[in-house]
Amino acid sequence: MRTEKLLAPSILSADFSKLGEEIKIAEEAGADIIHLDIMDGRYVPNITFGIPVIEKIRKITDLPFDAHLMIVEPEKYVEDFIKAGVNMISFHMDATIHSHRLVDKIKKLGAKAGIVLNPATPVSTLEEIIHYIDYVLIMSVNPGFGGQKFIPETLKKVSKLKKLMKETNREDVLIEIDGGINVDNINAISKEGVNIFVSGSAVFKGNIKENIKKLKEGMYVF
Repeated sequence: MRTEKLLAPSILSADFSKLGEEIKIAEEAGADIIHLDIMDGRYVPNITFGIPVIEKIRKITDLPFDAHLMIVEPEKYVEDFIKAGVNMISFHMDATIHSHRLVDKIKKLGAKAGIVLNPATPVSTLEEIIHYIDYVLIMSVNPGFGGQKFIPETLKKVSKLKKLMKETNREDVLIEIDGGINVDNINAISKEGVNIFVSGSAVFKGNIKENIKKLKEGMYVF
């Protein structure tokens, strides 16, 4: 996994009637990762897609797949997701009983393991697991639906997380952010030290190639 700034379009906002086509357009435009929002209707009040869709789209792109599991008991399904072609898996610690065991399982199966922080979840919850994970996904909206507005207060978590990473000698942990990321705020967010930017509506609504071009410019122009 490269450590420069990476754009991860969320296909939750894509047109599913031409999903493969839109993923290829995003890849050709410079997308670095494909973000998969997996919802079960229990952990969050929405249901999206699962293994069969991932297996199909895995055949059309070599980009890394980053699955954000908004599901209860994710430990039951991570092996199937990885077999389907997922390269990164993040989960919510309040959705499973043994987070450390699940992180270990994900990594032993050959994928990167991440922890998700909801807007109301403090960075301090990572203190006992920061030594084992590869990345942290900071939610800048409440999970469950696409197209929401960025919650500005969540950006403060980035500096708190970077402080924790320094204190624990884990400055190699990648910081990912998801929710309401667009051309108007991506530059300010990037300045805080975020590595991976998840964006759905700002990528797939309108001209995908032009949208990605503008977002990637914003990631680097300070």
